[in-house]
Amino acid sequence: MVAQVIDTNTFLQQFPLFDVLSEEERRQLAQALEYRVRPRHSFIYLADDKSDVVYFLVKGTIKIGTHSNDGKEIIKSLVHPMAMFGELGLIGQKRREEFAQALKEEVHYYTLNVKDFRKLMRSNYALSERVMSLFGKRLLEAENKLESIIFKDARTRIIEFIKDAIAKRGRRVGYEMLLKHSLTHQDIANITCTSRQTVTLVLNELKKMDLIYFNRGKILVRDIEKLA
Repeated sequence: MVAQVIDTNTFLQQFPLFDVLSEEERRQLAQALEYRVRPRHSFIYLADDKSDVVYFLVKGTIKIGTHSNDGKEIIKSLVHPMAMFGELGLIGQKRREEFAQALKEEVHYYTLNVKDFRKLMRSNYALSERVMSLFGKRLLEAENKLESIIFKDARTRIIEFIKDAIAKRGRRVGYEMLLKHSLTHQDIANITCTSRQTVTLVLNELKKMDLIYFNRGKILVRDIEKLA
């Protein structure tokens, strides 16, 4: 196995969800967590797998998705380091209804049994509130995405995806904003419910307008205010 990126105690101190735990609760949690490393493009879980484990991502990027009746992949969300995923077992899901897959790099994560997490939530009200707030936030994001698909055209959805990704994970380079990512044009299409050809067309159009520059794994936004 590849060496751990950070040790368990450091992880628990850095993970935002767990800063409400006492030292004793962190000690108990550290004993219950299991560390995993999976190669790029591997599946962490598949639809119909048991939903008895919660995951905490340490390194890499994971896509959460499903497939339409005609086999087309639909990416529901992207998971980045220091985030929880596969958590629906906490509210009663028995079997997975989606898949979780690593993108273009190796992923490192911890797993925790749903029963152990529920026990910890019952004994720590603040943690329970944090988890419920997370569920509410993700439900709102899902509703916003559905509205975007219904009411906005493909070009707008692609641009809004770029702007949202920049806002969450971009970094300033002079007057410009740089986004490093692990997505293919097909991945962006699967996230925005468009086609790979449309994504390529829109990105090339924005590049010709000198609003963005992009190459493999990077998007540089010249002026976020003009990107529309």
